[in-house]
Amino acid sequence: MFSCNNDDVEYEFVQVAVPELMSKSDFRKSVEITSPKNIEKAGKIYAYSNFIFVSDVNKGVHIIDNSNPRFPKAIKYLKIPGNEDISIKNNFLYADSATDLVVFDISDINAITQVERLEDVFDIYNTIRIPIEAQIADYANYDYEDDIIVGWTVKRERREKVDNSVLIDNAFDGIRAFANGAESNVGVGGSLARFQIVDNYLYTVGSHAMAIFNIQDLASPTLTNTQYAGWNIETMFQADDYLYLGSTNGMYIYSLNNPSSPEFVSEFVHWEGCDPVVVDGDYAYLTLRGGNLCGQQESVLEIIDISDKSNPVLAARHELENPYGLGIKDNLLFVCDGTAGLKLFNKTDPLKVKELKNIKNIQSKDVIPLQNSLLMIGDETLYQYEYLQNDVRLISSYSLN
Repeated sequence: MFSCNNDDVEYEFVQVAVPELMSKSDFRKSVEITSPKNIEKAGKIYAYSNFIFVSDVNKGVHIIDNSNPRFPKAIKYLKIPGNEDISIKNNFLYADSATDLVVFDISDINAITQVERLEDVFDIYNTIRIPIEAQIADYANYDYEDDIIVGWTVKRERREKVDNSVLIDNAFDGIRAFANGAESNVGVGGSLARFQIVDNYLYTVGSHAMAIFNIQDLASPTLTNTQYAGWNIETMFQADDYLYLGSTNGMYIYSLNNPSSPEFVSEFVHWEGCDPVVVDGDYAYLTLRGGNLCGQQESVLEIIDISDKSNPVLAARHELENPYGLGIKDNLLFVCDGTAGLKLFNKTDPLKVKELKNIKNIQSKDVIPLQNSLLMIGDETLYQYEYLQNDVRLISSYSLN
């Protein structure tokens, strides 16, 4: 709908995202460690020791005691405004808080303490994602130097029709994390994450930049390097001294031969689509979710031959409905196919993956295949499954709100 005034200036009604602002000084004082509370919008999951950490998108992290997987219990809440991801090593928890990196000592889960905060190490524009329903963003009252964006309010407004409006990038921006738990003292994250701990380094990736932190002194990390990573990066996975970055347009491979400065090796290009990736041996498995803002093509599982890291090649493709995260346990590949449920594939022959089971009537977003059980999150519910022969069986489902 639009109308024209007498001067022939065109107007239209648009959905405008107006940032909710907080001063940086107040923002940095707002971290709290409190008793459990309901989750407003469940994000990613992370496992460490007998605990499961569930992010409350842009607000903080909920800690669940999973000593008894049949009866998980929420025990603590870390209020961390502007948070998207965490990663843990040796009882030190690293979390993004908008522009900052915050460190917590969780050695006593009942007496968690904040021990460090590195300020302005992340790009301000990689913090809180603009609501998907917004058409433009209004930054008129935003002061880059003094303000932090802690949320958005969407309003329908009549505005003059112009060509240079601020366009919205609704890719999965923000410093988000992934840790695959290669060491027993490092936690395990899901495939949608953006943090990754490898030895004495914490790697974080935003939409375009990678920030590398030296965490040899766990309580006092230092920013070692920030470098360009690629275009519209969404996820990070580590395997065999390589980083695999999933973007809306492809997969980037970086070598960790020089851990403080990852070296670009190659890029696999695909059509535009939301793209998490996991790796096992000579093959990378990635899902592409088409439709809406993720892309205009179909939704698929792609298997990439990465035996030659300098020349990744598409090896196979399997159609899906609306996939999100995925994970691997031995010869089983778990794919969260959104509203189509959780799908199990046999990947004994990666070129001919075979669907074994589709757990329907649930919404699935991401999985973490642990040694003895499978964690899955979807529709504000945490699911846990035990492994069977080419199958899984539900242990518990835990409502997060």
